[in-house]
Amino acid sequence: MRPGLRSAQLKEAASRPSKSQSEILIKDYNLIHLSTGDILRQEINNETELGLKAKQLMDKGILVPDNVVIGMINSQLNNNLAANGFIFDGFPRTTEQAVALDNLLKKKNTSISAMISLKVDDHELIKRLL
Repeated sequence: MRPGLRSAQLKEAASRPSKSQSEILIKDYNLIHLSTGDILRQEINNETELGLKAKQLMDKGILVPDNVVIGMINSQLNNNLAANGFIFDGFPRTTEQAVALDNLLKKKNTSISAMISLKVDDHELIKRLL
């Protein structure tokens, strides 16, 4: 991973998938979209060690622990070393995840360079849901 690599975290109102907004940023800045849900499904479908571990837990109704999710993110970063940057969509969600992600990125001589929070008026959210 290149030092100074651009990374951003994207937060958006749940009524509209943040992927739609991230697609614009991805196209304009040639970034890679990292969504934990997409990564989990990909790792499970590819039957990777982490994917199989996650599937075993999920099949038992147990949440996938942060260390497994961080491991999957690490794999994605390692598989995209030439990337111009990443968008972490909906991750981290907890302080523990944020600390783990910061530690992972420090090991790679980079960090989150932007936080993007998309806000939508409550009235608009209700209108979209109905």
